[in-house]
Order: sequence, then structure tokens, then C-alpha cells
Amino acid sequence: MQDDLSAPVEMTAPPRRVVSLVPSLTEAIVETCPDVLVGATDWCTHPADLDVARVRGTKNPNLSAIADLSPDLVVANKEENRELDVRRMRERGIDVWVTDIEDVPSALTSMRRLFTEALDVAVPDWLERAQELWGTPAPTDRGTVVVPIWRDPWMAVGPRTYTTDLLTRLGWANVLAGADADPEKRYPHVDLADIDQEGIDLALLPDEPYEFTPEDGPEAFTHVPTRLISGRLLTWYGPAMVEAHEALRAR
Repeated sequence: MQDDLSAPVEMTAPPRRVVSLVPSLTEAIVETCPDVLVGATDWCTHPADLDVARVRGTKNPNLSAIADLSPDLVVANKEENRELDVRRMRERGIDVWVTDIEDVPSALTSMRRLFTEALDVAVPDWLERAQELWGTPAPTDRGTVVVPIWRDPWMAVGPRTYTTDLLTRLGWANVLAGADADPEKRYPHVDLADIDQEGIDLALLPDEPYEFTPEDGPEAFTHVPTRLISGRLLTWYGPAMVEAHEALRAR
């Protein structure tokens, strides 16, 4: 068996003790097979009543705490987790399944493989519903959008990202993912003047990873209308995809 990066995963039986280092996949596992989850990061906030051991953050997981949980499998993600931590866990003899997600189709494919191959469960109903909802891009052209994810310094969503593809399927064009964008700069640093100018129809300000609020973010923009939005709806693959389609399409 191989994960999304073609690394071997040597499990000989379906895992019964799983640690998730990806907040969106934590939510997906709890929704689908909650009894197997024994550990998650401090950033795993859904569901709100999640009661498992915490193993610190996505970028600095406590490897000793993970090992102490005796997991059959650790679930990670190429973008969210460090290759160094994955390698060190494998050196400890811990099986790690790394997902690789850059757009909506790869999210759906990756999660299907995670559940049917790694976790050995049936395809979840929410995943089938997400496939149905997101299978076809929206026909409408809503305009251009920019999605800051940090300030001081300013950073924003760029090309080859799940968020950009999700917005495209809603009819929005990310101005930082156009033909002139550097494909290697998926979350580029930007000058505020470059994302607050005529020709951009909307700036979406999510509440994660930077927590934009009514008092922190909108006041910086003088040319582009802003809208506060749930970062979970924009960036979390998993059950959030079903909720995101209804909420974002309506907006």
C-alpha cells in the first residue's frame, strides 16, 4: 500500500489507533469512523467537543507524545506538515499516510483513498455528496477576488491551491493565480497596494490562519470591497466541502 506520495505504508491490518495531524482530516475521520481517532493537533477544532489526546501543532508535533499513543497510523499532509517530522516518525517505526492535495479533484481522490485503502472503511456519504456538488464548475462569472491569509507581512492565496480551485468552481477568478503568476509561489508575499486596487472585485478575509476581524483587516482596504469569511469553508477539505458549497454558492 502506498500513500499519495508513493511512500510505502506497511500496515498488515486496518488501523484501530489513528493520530491526525491535519485539522480538516481530523473532522473527516470523526465524521466517518470516530472510534479509531486517539490523537490530534491543537488546531483540530472540529468537532468542537473533540476529546482526544493533543499532540501540539501541525508544524511542531510532539513526536514523543505521538509515539506514546502507540498509533497504527498517523495521517499527515504534504503542505500542512513537515517532511522532517514525517521522516522522524517513520524512523520510530510509525506508519504515516501523507495526503497530497492541490485542488478540489485531488482532495476528493485523496480522501477516497484515505478511507477505502488506509482506514479500510466504505466511502463516506459526505464524500459522495461532496463529489456530486463539486464535480462541475459554476457557469457564472462572478468576477475577480483576492484572499489574504496574513498581514504584516501580507500574504495571499496563489496558484495551485485548493482554495483557488474551489473559488474557480464558484465562478470567481483569483487575481494571484493568473497566467502571469509564479506557479511555485502558492502563497506569495504581496504588497497591500497590489491587492487593493481597481479591477479587483472582492477581497475575502478568512479567520484562519490569520484571524481577520471587523476591526482588523477591512480598514486596510480603500479600493476593494471586503467580506469576512470562515477559513474552514475556504480551506478545509472533508465534510466542510458540503457545507462550503451551500454557503459560498449562496453568497
